[in-house]
Amino acid sequence: MPPQTRRTRATMIEQTRAKLLETARLAFATKGFAHTSMDDFTAEAGLTRGALYHHFGNKEGLLLAVIEQIEAEVAERLQAVADAAPTPWESFRRRCCTYLELSVEPEIRRIILQDARAVFGDVPQAAQSVGIAALRASLDVLVADGTVAALHTEVTARMLYGAVTEASFWIAEVEDDQQPRLTQALQELERLLTGLKAH
Repeated sequence: MPPQTRRTRATMIEQTRAKLLETARLAFATKGFAHTSMDDFTAEAGLTRGALYHHFGNKEGLLLAVIEQIEAEVAERLQAVADAAPTPWESFRRRCCTYLELSVEPEIRRIILQDARAVFGDVPQAAQSVGIAALRASLDVLVADGTVAALHTEVTARMLYGAVTEASFWIAEVEDDQQPRLTQALQELERLLTGLKAH
């Protein structure tokens, strides 16, 4: 097969995959995983059910790909928030608070905090690892500069990740107004984080 043909075929495969992801992401966000028909969104994408099976295996495989795409975007957003902070402590604090604030965004609430847990039981392991590593890196810096009291950063990062994740699930549970729960969770998070500071 000539190189040009291989490139064209690879481009077509990537375009098909991207189109399926885009269409499924919109459908999952608006209707939810359980109420989304594969035939509906493959037809909307102008593709066949066979294309879905070829690229993702099944509907769950497509949901997992959508989750991974959103989680990668969330990681970038959290990093941008952290990088823009004036101090290492504020960087750490804003990362944790922003994670909670994202839980009220309709797409994240429906796909990550509701459907992902309903279908897979938890956030994908890769996303957890990224989140925990980012928290540990921040804690390492804060312990080294004396802002945070000496502690086991790996364990503390895992505990914080668990606390913030569970609070996000709790915020996402209510159907109508998540703001009161978000406000309450942010208040308690501030207490939790303040308790880490060296006195």
